[in-house]
Amino acid sequence: MYSAPWITSEHRTYADMVWDFLEAEAVPLFETWREQGQVDRDFWRSAGDLGILGASIPETYGGSGTPRSFDAITLYTQSRLGDSAWGFALHNYVTHYVLTYGSEDQKARLLPQICTGDLIGALAITEPGTGSDVQSIRTLAEPKADGWLLNGAKTFISNGQTADLIVVCAQTEKSAGAKGVGLFLLETEELDGFTRGRCLKKIGLKGQDTSELFFENVELPGDALLGMEPGRGFAQLMKQLAWERLCVALMSLGAVDFALAETVSYVHDRKAFGKALFEFQNTRLKLAEAKTKAEMLRAFLDRCVADVDASRLTAEAASMAKWWGSQVQCEVIDECLQLFGGYGYMLDYPIAHLYTDARVQKIYGGSNEIMKELIARRLVPGETGAPIMGPYHD
Repeated sequence: MYSAPWITSEHRTYADMVWDFLEAEAVPLFETWREQGQVDRDFWRSAGDLGILGASIPETYGGSGTPRSFDAITLYTQSRLGDSAWGFALHNYVTHYVLTYGSEDQKARLLPQICTGDLIGALAITEPGTGSDVQSIRTLAEPKADGWLLNGAKTFISNGQTADLIVVCAQTEKSAGAKGVGLFLLETEELDGFTRGRCLKKIGLKGQDTSELFFENVELPGDALLGMEPGRGFAQLMKQLAWERLCVALMSLGAVDFALAETVSYVHDRKAFGKALFEFQNTRLKLAEAKTKAEMLRAFLDRCVADVDASRLTAEAASMAKWWGSQVQCEVIDECLQLFGGYGYMLDYPIAHLYTDARVQKIYGGSNEIMKELIARRLVPGETGAPIMGPYHD
């Protein structure tokens, strides 16, 4: 059985529970979710009933109070079973924005509903024309005597059609750059001026609702600003993005493991020229390369997960994990699909869905080009190595 220093017996018990739940309740619905373009709300509530949504939320607010490594297990397991529809990752991001920056009233009121799945979370940062450039957003939150007036638009928002609680990134002061950005809690029920646009059509992630959002003179209360002080939004994003990028990498590893399992089974059963595909040297070499890449990624992610639980995960390490994880995912799945031949291009086979789902991993959460830039900023003389192969820390 696989082991790592951060994995305890409690982690194993939790992993078994998550696997059993997703295998029984999610896997049979994959095609339904793809057809309808979103995950049923009942599924969210079932996950909430088992404590999956609130695993890393303190018991005071209705959660289980476990470390974030338990959330890491959920993310990996979801992807390992071939699911790309359930927007647990985005929901989890919102959880930690509320937990970290919300007022005591907001945490007491919102977190229990997040735990049960009665509130589904979304994170609204990206806008048409901005992409990874957070400092260039145009959505504007103007201060008023009794709160804020929100105007603007967002796009590519996962969980956009179903979310009840959205963390919205907006300017609070024009032309102030990073110092003029704020994060706002938007509760969508019967909220005047808030509308959801179309559910966007994508080449992959067919079961995950991805939407446009519009805000026209949306009135928000004063305490909707997370942290209560204008201009702190960019710093708040930067602190949380390390976890978000690690989440992308964890799901990359899950997808790689799933692709390898599917491919190994296929090449042992499929015959060509009178023998199984696995008997051809090219097949074995390709799979050996893919397995090695997966294990190298797993070793680094084990370190990153341990660092998360110890509150020492760096932005640099998270950027490495996100970049390398998504790169390995795309490379390995491409090679696996090739071994399926023409059947790999057929949607009857999971490998085809894995292929189209993988490509966006290099884009969201900060493009891989941005990840490399963040890594490069730390490359200064005398600080590029670690002594005696030890772990790298700031």
